[in-house]
Amino acid sequence: QVQLVESGGGVVQPGGSLRLSCVAAGRTLSTYTEAWFRQAPGKEREFVATISSSGNARYYADSVKGRFTISRDNAKNTVYLQMDSLKPEDTAVYYCAADRGAQVRRSLPSAFQYWGQGTQVTVSS
Repeated sequence: QVQLVESGGGVVQPGGSLRLSCVAAGRTLSTYTEAWFRQAPGKEREFVATISSSGNARYYADSVKGRFTISRDNAKNTVYLQMDSLKPEDTAVYYCAADRGAQVRRSLPSAFQYWGQGTQVTVSS
């Protein structure tokens, strides 16, 4: 069983930065594709970014491209989301996800088997 635990959320002013972390327990995820999704109140869960098992390939939603960076440290079984130039519309609960397979360009929540519990990010002045 894979358990994913996110951390790093909080309240930040527009234009600020946050770094989210997601640690996996129960199994090494060095062969898994990992991703970040987010869900704002009253909205569906939406794709943010994915990263290949090696970390060499990344895929971003257009809404965060150029502002967010996904990375991973397989030695620490951890995936990160560096979020810069944050906007109020980035406010949401952020979830990490993981799944076997090499395909990085997948953006549907149904494509991922394992999920964390989420961490709240609020961008407000």
